[in-house]
Amino acid sequence: MHEDLRRRALESGKTVSKKAISKQSSRGSSRANSAANSRAASRAQSREVSDDEDPGNGNLSDDTTQSINSIDALLESEDFNEQTTDATREQLNSTIDDLLERKGSSSKSREESLTSYVRCLTSHYLAEVLHGRVSNILDALGRSVKAETSEREATLALRAIAVTAITFADDRIYETVQSLLKRTATDSQSLEVKTAAIHAWGICLSFGGAGEDEIADAMTIFLEIASSDGAFVGADDSAEVVAAALHTYGFLATEVEDLEHESEDAISTFLDQLDADDVRVQVAAGENIALLYEKSYTPREEGESGSSSSPSSEEEEEEGETVGQETREPDTSGLIKRYNAYHNSKEVLEKVKGLAGLSTKSMNRRDKKLLHQTFASVLMTVEQPQRGLQSNSTTKKVVRIHREGEMRVDKWWKLIRLTTIRRLLGGGFVNHYFEGNKQVLNALPMIMRGTDQGGLQSPRKSLHKASKGRYRDTRRFISADAPEE
Repeated sequence: MHEDLRRRALESGKTVSKKAISKQSSRGSSRANSAANSRAASRAQSREVSDDEDPGNGNLSDDTTQSINSIDALLESEDFNEQTTDATREQLNSTIDDLLERKGSSSKSREESLTSYVRCLTSHYLAEVLHGRVSNILDALGRSVKAETSEREATLALRAIAVTAITFADDRIYETVQSLLKRTATDSQSLEVKTAAIHAWGICLSFGGAGEDEIADAMTIFLEIASSDGAFVGADDSAEVVAAALHTYGFLATEVEDLEHESEDAISTFLDQLDADDVRVQVAAGENIALLYEKSYTPREEGESGSSSSPSSEEEEEEGETVGQETREPDTSGLIKRYNAYHNSKEVLEKVKGLAGLSTKSMNRRDKKLLHQTFASVLMTVEQPQRGLQSNSTTKKVVRIHREGEMRVDKWWKLIRLTTIRRLLGGGFVNHYFEGNKQVLNALPMIMRGTDQGGLQSPRKSLHKASKGRYRDTRRFISADAPEE
């Protein structure tokens, strides 16, 4: 039945490859040929952000940089506040006109328009500019993806679809683009385009109105891509594609309330990918393992005792007070274990510990540091899932949005959502939050506070001092149901 679900979800008639069936004998996943197929930017995805850098141009606190190691180099963009909102809005209107007027346009001119469109929408929250035009915009973007005249044009168009979905609240977006995204992810001859399609697919599933069944089916496909080392979509041993599938699976998993029935198979796949030759794949798999252990605990409901509501195995009882020979601290989290995330936590601990202390001369120092930091945190979560995301660092992991609010990154679901959204929006993430993108606000709720409590100043407030203090009161949440003005 599980295989039938996989094939039905894919809707392409493609069966599981021989490599997927015999994956136990081909687990040297995501080999060196990925380096030749990956873009230069992709090779920088796992780049360790140094303690001196602030990817959000001063809006992501230094306390957070150590905990967010796998965000794309795009997050180092510092141009999101170079233009005022009005100037960006005017540029976006002109760019949309160019995108919709395709007659006589060249691939190069479309690439320029797509670059401008993505830059405008990621730098500021401009949903009102899209009102009444989303259908035509998606149609134009879809033509660029289908034609795949150039790899760059198709990749930019896929990113444009994703940023449209996260900007403009419309439950019909996923229905409009789902077939295109599935077909591109499975059938494109370009690994770069496949990767972009997988990322866009995840964003549209989350923000474009997909139902629970559609999300579950897509997660099954992403898991199959990972378990087959990319062969399921014709991307054999592509680290870039496998990492994208792992990241997208994790992002969607943060939205699923109960993963009890999926957890065993998923963690088995992620354990296999810990043996990959690419750090991006290992880190994504490790983060997903931590997430699924975290999700096996949920808040205690009224009237429940402090013990687990599900029977523990003999092995779990033996581990009772110790995990990995370390004594458990008293549980004050208010969470209860609902099920075993994986049947053999000792196996998980052994692999995770190995990566947390890996010593090899074949890996560059930056990747090794990333691996050690990530898996030290994963190890602590596997040992004590109810404590969420922890690190050896004593500094707090805090994201601050100007003077408006802050969020402690103390759960894996928060980190994974933050990473995914910031990968798409880059340095403009803080402006989307500050200017009222409700979809981002709902995905990452923050503690809002008064502007007199200190914090980092908004770039817009610096440019418009006369309007100081009015932004929270004038936020506008634009959706497809909003009346035209």
